Amino acid sequence: MFTKITYYLTFAWMYLHAMLPFRLLYILSDILYLLVYYVVGYRVKVVRKNLKNSFPDKAHKELRQIERNFYHHLCDYFVETMKLLHISDKQMQERFVFTNPEIIRERMKDKSAILYLGHYGNWEWITSITLVLDKNDPDIVAAQVYRPLKSKAFDDIFLKLRKRFKSVGIPKNHTLRAIINFRNEGKRSIIGMISDQTPSWANIHYWTKFLNQDTPVFTGAERIAKQTGFAVYYLDVQKTGRGKYTGTFELLSETPKSEPENAITEMYIRKFENTILRNPAYWLWSHNRWKHKKSDFVK
Repeated sequence: MFTKITYYLTFAWMYLHAMLPFRLLYILSDILYLLVYYVVGYRVKVVRKNLKNSFPDKAHKELRQIERNFYHHLCDYFVETMKLLHISDKQMQERFVFTNPEIIRERMKDKSAILYLGHYGNWEWITSITLVLDKNDPDIVAAQVYRPLKSKAFDDIFLKLRKRFKSVGIPKNHTLRAIINFRNEGKRSIIGMISDQTPSWANIHYWTKFLNQDTPVFTGAERIAKQTGFAVYYLDVQKTGRGKYTGTFELLSETPKSEPENAITEMYIRKFENTILRNPAYWLWSHNRWKHKKSDFVK
């Protein structure tokens, strides 16, 4: 009962805000920025440590500017994500532009694909990929793998947001099963996988250098690609203005089964690192990405 009450109250509050035009939502974001950054100081220590270790050669002043830009963007991300509850297809296509959708449309005519993503820009808006796929083909499925939230109410709300454009949510532990089900139903799928999170100790199988630090990375997307034979793509996201993004598809491997072990994972990491370096403020720096140390892992 408590979960249902929490869900309905939160959903109603978010929906009312989602009805506001973008110009008012960004005023709300500006106010949130002052509260989150200057008053609450949400995860400031984590952000500063991550930035300092990632960019040891940058001056203190530049790091602080990136930090401020990040928090401003984080608040934009929050109000933009709420807007998914009340945004038209036309508005969405104007604000998140896939620059070369023909690459994926051509692939999806007869095959499936894995799409590497990261917590960059507004990753929740990437679910609008369904708007550039063939709407007349009922056998095409766009899905995203997600990690269920601890709060059932908030997990249900985010699932509703992510399904706004009729994409499918797959809990991370059910990924392969869902892909097999799609296949058995004769459907072709593109599976979005956010792979810049921190794996648990038990799921660490590969380390690499990422943003000047030894970093454990998920290899699940690569393993699934090798098992299924799905081609692997990366979506390079850029923020071009407030509430304006582009996403460009880049092929990583057409034949994943023939790639050396961890090669696809490494391709993704290098591509994603370049995305971040182009404009660092739009990555999720508040995530404790480097809580696992390689020295501890070796021990």
